[in-house]
Amino acid sequence: MYSLDWLYRRFDEALDRDCIIWREQRYSYAWLREHLAAWRSRLAAANILSGTVVAVAGDYSPEVIALLLALIEGGCIIVPLTASSAPQREELEFGAEVQVAISFSEGDRFEIVHLDGGVENPLTCKLIAAGDPGLVIFTSGSTGKSKAALHNFARLLEKFQARRKPQITLAMLLLDHIGGINTLFYALSNAGTIVAVDNRDPEKVCSLIARYRVEVLPTSPTFLNLLLLSEAWRRHDLSSLRRVTYGTEVMPARTLQRLRRILPNVDLFQLYGLSELGILRTRTPNPDSLWLKVGGEGIETKVQQGTLWIRTPSAMLGYLNATSPFDEDGWFDTGDAVETDGDYLRILGRKSDLINVGGEKVFPVEVENMLLDMPNVRDVTVSGMPNPITGQVVAARFNLFEPEELPEFRRRMREFCASRLAPYKIPAKVEIVNAAQYGEGFKKMRRGNQAAAMQTSGAKKSDGNSD
Repeated sequence: MYSLDWLYRRFDEALDRDCIIWREQRYSYAWLREHLAAWRSRLAAANILSGTVVAVAGDYSPEVIALLLALIEGGCIIVPLTASSAPQREELEFGAEVQVAISFSEGDRFEIVHLDGGVENPLTCKLIAAGDPGLVIFTSGSTGKSKAALHNFARLLEKFQARRKPQITLAMLLLDHIGGINTLFYALSNAGTIVAVDNRDPEKVCSLIARYRVEVLPTSPTFLNLLLLSEAWRRHDLSSLRRVTYGTEVMPARTLQRLRRILPNVDLFQLYGLSELGILRTRTPNPDSLWLKVGGEGIETKVQQGTLWIRTPSAMLGYLNATSPFDEDGWFDTGDAVETDGDYLRILGRKSDLINVGGEKVFPVEVENMLLDMPNVRDVTVSGMPNPITGQVVAARFNLFEPEELPEFRRRMREFCASRLAPYKIPAKVEIVNAAQYGEGFKKMRRGNQAAAMQTSGAKKSDGNSD
């Protein structure tokens, strides 16, 4: 058994406080304690013992939270899954060597199913032998097959033992994301309140912030840009907000500046984390800056050939279905290209997203920041496309506010970019699309197949070359 006594003592000091608000119903910490005990009994009756690999398919809900705590203290290895993973569920369960699947449906009803097979992966076996609980987080798989990152859950929970002020937090990030796990345990460890949301539309999110006086909103730059565009912030009282944390992708400078104007009393805080490392502490020189320091106790950083490397005790044990990404000294190559200024660094983007145009490097976010200032541009995603002469060219997929013919739009775009971007950075491939360019976790799908995007969105395409 793994001890969560430090956490339960905090629950006991706040039994009457709301733990979670789910579907307009309030569930207290007293309720959580009672249902945690019920889940202990259910797990024992189902012969789910220490070391069992358990998939939990469900979103934030009261019963899911109680189950997660029971599994952690029981020394199980937890594999969170959500509705979006349904098409790949069998593959994901196979990769994590899941032995039991607990699935939640409407009304927080659940089903427990035992699966065939045992645990053979050496990393999992070693964790089981140590008696510690585990967590498996799948990477996005944007460059191919999703990788299964195995964490020692006990290590991830260590940082939450430092006590902070209880706050009301809206749960935007899902539990199959390391940021969603971080949100959950930050709230629980301080006996705070989680406001669960089943519709992540900006209008709905703003209405919940106003209704329940939400103080903390953890989210992504893509969602914040959608929030600005929707102007939902004009129609709801967001005065309770004290902090907006953002991560998972590079924040456009334009979005940050606009947020500062409409939310002048809110602390806009940049986080840094990866599925493989967890969420790490950061510090910025001022609230309007995209520069940051990544650090904290036991965390080391270095920059090699423009790429950020990190060594931290909270790092995963390794991939269950891929070779180890750590070097012999335990350093992890984040794959993030950065520039430095003394102790501070600025994330330029994923190195795998870098576009190489005849030897010239182009970072998609730089081009996107410029194109977002164009009139009638609602959103834009920049990526590289193969070219037989230059190796790659810059491609851009646009969402517009109002319909516009592609030839005229492309002419306007070229004129707009002429004095703002070097010629090789100006998009040579242009599409106007109707479909959203982000996934369920509100992260931009930069490397999505453009032909597929055109087929599903009715895109118009231009194949002309830029100068």
